[in-house]
Amino acid sequence: MARPKTPIRYQEAQPPDAQAWRYLRRALWPAEQAGDDQDIDRYFQGLNPHIAVALLAWAGEHPIGFIEISLRSYAEGSELSPVPYIEGWYVASNYRFAGVGRGLVQAASRWALRRGFTELASDTTLDNSESIAAHKALGFAEVERQVNFLMPLGNGARQR
Repeated sequence: MARPKTPIRYQEAQPPDAQAWRYLRRALWPAEQAGDDQDIDRYFQGLNPHIAVALLAWAGEHPIGFIEISLRSYAEGSELSPVPYIEGWYVASNYRFAGVGRGLVQAASRWALRRGFTELASDTTLDNSESIAAHKALGFAEVERQVNFLMPLGNGARQR
């Protein structure tokens, strides 16, 4: 896609942006995975320990992407703690491959650098080749691949 004609604005989410942020989150994650709507409310109250910052991308008055950063105590490949970590990163399909994702990561990087951090970590699933390519194009180095396991125990074991 060519560069958008409307200038793209990147900014930290503000209380009036709550509905736009919810919309973008639901576009990335199905409703059951997007988290409780209270996550966003708690963020604006300074009570959400899982989201250090949420940055939104806007084309005029239209929300077109977001990135959520947490501060994790551990990130694969890093010896530092805490580490800013991309927990969610989304760009609306009609704005992909136009630099919006890069702009969001650059905005997150500036946020982290202003706070004294020297690394930014992220992850994706092993089969998400588009995300892997995007990370590498932005300068992320792959540091580990893994397969996670879970074994249900006892009578409370979930049925699969």
